[in-house]
Amino acid sequence: MFYLPEDGHNLPHNPFSAIVSPRPIGWIATRGADGQDNLAPYSFFNAVAYTPPQVMFASTSAKADRNGTKDSVANIRETGVFAVNIVEYAMRDVMNETSGPWDRDTDEFTKAGIIKADCATIACPRVADAPATLECKVTQIVALPGEANFAVFGEVTGVHIRDNCLVDGIFDVTTFNPLSRLGYRDYAVVRDVFSLTRPGE
Repeated sequence: MFYLPEDGHNLPHNPFSAIVSPRPIGWIATRGADGQDNLAPYSFFNAVAYTPPQVMFASTSAKADRNGTKDSVANIRETGVFAVNIVEYAMRDVMNETSGPWDRDTDEFTKAGIIKADCATIACPRVADAPATLECKVTQIVALPGEANFAVFGEVTGVHIRDNCLVDGIFDVTTFNPLSRLGYRDYAVVRDVFSLTRPGE
């Protein structure tokens, strides 16, 4: 099969997100200038640089009350900071609850019963029990082609790691089983890990 995106795929559902998978989930916490907290998962998320450490996530839809974007990007435009919480398998249901189309006055931490903690380097909440959280200062927000498509880049200014996720000095993902996004309504969980040695090492 081959198709041009502009011509359509003629399948029951768009295969694009299933092809680009698995994708890590950035559970983005923000606080608006008015002090309203927000928490939402984004599967267009990844690390993009080591020195200094940097991450990105992309928002691809809009809410009527947020001037062409969603709560996360709107809050980041106001404050310039955000926190990326890593999602473990045990948090799959509460993470999913925070993905709902809630209005801007809804605090998803409260709605989903998630314990909130303060960040150390930025004025922003974080998921207290997450396996890890990256505190970030925005470096740029890039408008992408298409309606309401924005990529948000941030420099990591602080890193929280849950103590039981460190094993012999290694951040061991098998201690919490990261959740990842596939296509459609599908997810995957990391339980099996193997190592490869690069040529020349």
